[in-house]
Amino acid sequence: MEPTRDARDAAPRSARHDLHDLVDDRLAAALSTLVSRAGRAILEVARGPLAVTEKADHSPVTAADRAAQDVILAGLARLLPGVPVVSEESDDNAGRDFGDAPFVLVDPLDGTREFVAGTDDYAVNIAIVRNRRPLAGLVFVPACGVLYRGRVGRGAERVALPAGASDGPAAPIRTRRPPADGLVAAVSRSHLDPDSDRFLVANGVVDRVPRGSALKFGLLAEGTADVYPRFAPVREWDVAAGDAVLTAAGGVVLRPDGTPLRYGDGPRGFLVSGFVAWGAPPPPGP
Repeated sequence: MEPTRDARDAAPRSARHDLHDLVDDRLAAALSTLVSRAGRAILEVARGPLAVTEKADHSPVTAADRAAQDVILAGLARLLPGVPVVSEESDDNAGRDFGDAPFVLVDPLDGTREFVAGTDDYAVNIAIVRNRRPLAGLVFVPACGVLYRGRVGRGAERVALPAGASDGPAAPIRTRRPPADGLVAAVSRSHLDPDSDRFLVANGVVDRVPRGSALKFGLLAEGTADVYPRFAPVREWDVAAGDAVLTAAGGVVLRPDGTPLRYGDGPRGFLVSGFVAWGAPPPPGP
């Protein structure tokens, strides 16, 4: 159902007031509706020609990426007026260093390769970042009608949310203790690099669950998997929303050297050189 006029009008005021504290319930609900609408736009494009082209880095982009971005940017302009947005498919704010100021990271279609291949492993990602750390994140899986939503300090949820709907039943999620018989790893379906593979062997991983996009963070957050390594370069918009969800659920995302990830480094192209996501605190080093 559509939000009431009162709810639509209240969201911008609430967002402006609480962004410097914590994302409130009304803003979280409005952002959930926004990613759901972006997901519906993706599914609508999927019914026809995808208009696949190749970007400068040889990664694919489709009409669905652009349609989802149009929905998200219009919604964020209303919900968070004046807050800068960095999106994968936009040059706005490219190269900017945000310091500790708040901004939004968006990947309108995370997992475009999987989308083009016809799998369900793609997502819509939105993260609100402040002080170089994500304080709220949404990872919406349009093909499955599943939303992973997290607010650091307030917990994480899995929401049953059909694409285009504005609400659905939510269940709290938490990470799990590492199982005694060995770790389960979430691994990239398209980008498993040799260093990540060696990490899995060295850490006694007994099972691997391949997934595309930020879905891997959701598996850790809901206690289906224990670790997700990625030692190949990736962009901040691919990671921040999942980082927020996992952190809110009790996990942690660290650089390979064990320090926390920091966001907002536009001069380096918002590049993350690598990370390890853990459902529980990582084991001590040697």
